[in-house]
Amino acid sequence: MTSRRPLAPPPKSGPRYNEFISSPKVRVIDDQGENLGVMFTAEAIEQAADLGLDLVEVSPNADPPVAKFLDVGKYKYEAQKKANLARKTQKTQEIKEIKMRPNIDDHDYETKMKAVAKFIGEGDKVKMTLRFRGRELAHQQLGMALLQRVAEDTAEIAKVEAYPRMEGRQMLMVLSPK
Repeated sequence: MTSRRPLAPPPKSGPRYNEFISSPKVRVIDDQGENLGVMFTAEAIEQAADLGLDLVEVSPNADPPVAKFLDVGKYKYEAQKKANLARKTQKTQEIKEIKMRPNIDDHDYETKMKAVAKFIGEGDKVKMTLRFRGRELAHQQLGMALLQRVAEDTAEIAKVEAYPRMEGRQMLMVLSPK
């Protein structure tokens, strides 16, 4: 009876390697990047083991699949690092909300518009919420005029994604960066 290394569980994620490669033949690339041609998988695994490396399937959908002589642990580590870097650099777009009243004063309006410009500059969407109270609900045209003014003032930096609409006692409009 020969002593063989115990069979590890199959990889749950990541590339297949060594005995987990299901294809009978693979196109082999050595550790220097040289194409060794198509060979039987068992033969390629032996050659990789002689070099102290693993046979890692890098392109399983090719015909035949492409496998490379690599250190599987190092390969997985590099792939993880690449994925983390990509995740870190991507920007998620948030929706920021600005609340106003229909009879807002000029100075208050300018302050809110500075906040809108800042949010749009950061790449976020802005939800403009206009709340009506009591008898203000009878004068929805004031709210519509105010939201039109907002759209005109931000026309250079933002576009209207959702035009003003009423939802209960509030009027909503969504702006997004151009």
